Amino acid sequence: MSGISSGFGTWNPIAWGLLVLGIAVLAFILRSTGRRDFKKGTDQAKVFLSGNEEPEARSALHVRGSHLYWGMVDGLGAYYRRVKDLHTGIINDYVAWFVGALALLGILFVWVG
Repeated sequence: MSGISSGFGTWNPIAWGLLVLGIAVLAFILRSTGRRDFKKGTDQAKVFLSGNEEPEARSALHVRGSHLYWGMVDGLGAYYRRVKDLHTGIINDYVAWFVGALALLGILFVWVG
């Protein structure tokens, strides 16, 4: 099998097609080894929450970032209180910070190098 050759390697669409077909066959074989007695719409399809019943409101399942990172936020609370005003949520502000940081790094590299 020969393919389209470039300076970086060879592209062979037939080989890639066979690879994708092989992966699809392997996925089908793995899927077919599942349990045949599974029934949708019964208690078998319920989410396992460590033995607890699933709450009716989906929002009760959402883990907020303040809960997930409470230790880090609490430990670095003084820093977060200072930089909170810098985070406006406007993409233009973030791009301006990024461009400013790149300009500062560029000046630093020119000055040192």
